[in-house]
Amino acid sequence: MSDQVMRLVAAGVLLVHGLGHGGALGALVWIGLRPGDSTGAWLAARSWRAPSLLSGTATTVASACWILSLLGFVAAAAAFWFGLGEWWRAPAAGSALVSLAGIVLFLGTWPMFNTVAALGVNVAVLIALLWLRWPPQPA
Repeated sequence: MSDQVMRLVAAGVLLVHGLGHGGALGALVWIGLRPGDSTGAWLAARSWRAPSLLSGTATTVASACWILSLLGFVAAAAAFWFGLGEWWRAPAAGSALVSLAGIVLFLGTWPMFNTVAALGVNVAVLIALLWLRWPPQPA
């Protein structure tokens, strides 16, 4: 696969994953505005780790996680695509960690497919960045 195709794929994954956090944020807004409507498998934010959190507080914490992840992944995608050197690595790693924390804190709130897919992308980003040091740097 050519370097340009790899750049497109990597930037695309970061961008789509970031925008996916916008979908989770949209679900929280929808549930808050229309609590009686069917949302499929999407539930109001609640934490298994901190079950005493009030609904509004849980929604605020979850929203903060998804907003930070969305902004960070989109920034990482842009920095990677436009070739801004190493600048994309920090927002990509930070966003993956924030997203993982949000997923773990609110496990069971989102549909299983979305949860597993987001976990997979977050772990893949961290492995690529931290252990594989992808993409390789020129000597």
